[in-house]
Amino acid sequence: MTSATHFDFDLSLDLDSFRSGVARRGYLTELRGTLLRGAVPDAALGDICRIHTADGKGLAAEIVGFDREVALLMPLGVLAGIRAGAEIEPLPEAAIVPVGDRVQGRVIDALGRPLDGHRYGPLADGESAPLLAEPPNPLDRAPIERALATGVRAIDGLLTVGVGQRMGIFAAAGCGKSTLLSMIARNVQADRVVLALIGERGREVRGFLEDDLGEEGLARSTVVVSTADQPALLRLRAAWTATAIAEAARARGERVVLMMDSVTRFARALREIGLAAGEAPGRQGYPPSVFAALPRLFERVGNDERGSITAFYTVLVAGDDLEEPVADEVMSLLDGHVILSRDLAARAHYPAIDVTRSKSRVMDAVVPAEQREQAAWVNRVLAHHERHEDKIAMGLYEPESREDRDLVAAHPRVMAWLAQRRDDPTGLERSRSDLARLSKG
Repeated sequence: MTSATHFDFDLSLDLDSFRSGVARRGYLTELRGTLLRGAVPDAALGDICRIHTADGKGLAAEIVGFDREVALLMPLGVLAGIRAGAEIEPLPEAAIVPVGDRVQGRVIDALGRPLDGHRYGPLADGESAPLLAEPPNPLDRAPIERALATGVRAIDGLLTVGVGQRMGIFAAAGCGKSTLLSMIARNVQADRVVLALIGERGREVRGFLEDDLGEEGLARSTVVVSTADQPALLRLRAAWTATAIAEAARARGERVVLMMDSVTRFARALREIGLAAGEAPGRQGYPPSVFAALPRLFERVGNDERGSITAFYTVLVAGDDLEEPVADEVMSLLDGHVILSRDLAARAHYPAIDVTRSKSRVMDAVVPAEQREQAAWVNRVLAHHERHEDKIAMGLYEPESREDRDLVAAHPRVMAWLAQRRDDPTGLERSRSDLARLSKG
């Protein structure tokens, strides 16, 4: 049993960690809700600024838009001590992210500062990368040709993920999404894992790190955290920071797994920012900027000629509503989806993967023909039971053929194989051999 790792988080914002070097300064003209307006000479979209406050500590804010000559800013901290006419100081060097070995095994915030500094100290000096980068040229992307071993039988056997694939995990609350993520993070065959926890409760973050991920999982991971109480800009920035760290590792030739929990909260943060900046709301209140940002986030992931990023993005759904705007859009942009079933979770069947509703769009390219046939057989077993579940439960089902009888008889074996404890990983080849034996009865 791995010993527990304990974390205490300090989420205060240290503006002295950003150097200004900029002589041009502006002033605050208006504060309404969470939107600030100011005259900031030569400001650029995305600039981080310091707004001087009454207590002298200052408030960080980011420029999110312009209204003619007026800059629109949103805070990166708590709105307190702001005065009319407060001085605004641009901090352009803030749009970089610490990357490489100095963030491996560390827990950092959306601005790249260590949250575990009391235990491990400050980050070492080293490599940095821009927060926002262009995705790889489509013609420079290496094809997805190899299977990625996750340690989860249901995925490796029936929904095989390819190296460089982007996979969505769609789940309602309480379906075991965090447990599935931790299984993958601990057991996936990769050089490095980058995990973004966006909009989670602080208690859940600590519990995930100590109980689910553990020291073994954290040792090869970088965890980027932005909790639910933090401003929308930090929740948004956490996703970009994690992606930039993964990109830098890919550029070094590493095989990286990026995990984001959740992209729904990333979208909600974008909605909050867009509406505050005056964008017109669209579907369920989401402005157009949300649906423009999602593909920019996803397209930065994948293979290039040096390394790879395979990504798992969780998506929160209300009940089983996969037609909710964010869920529908994400499903259309990714290379596959794993659906977690509330019904299976209620029966304590974990991981609660609804195999018949899930799909890996690259599986055919990375598995042998016999595995595809065996996976199709499992789908027939599960689909047949789903169609006749009530009659089977009441003992009223009468098979119409020998194949029907075989499908009914195989269902308990299939469900037993799909159930898996989080501390019981299965290698890719073992999953394939077990699947072959299962399909032969």
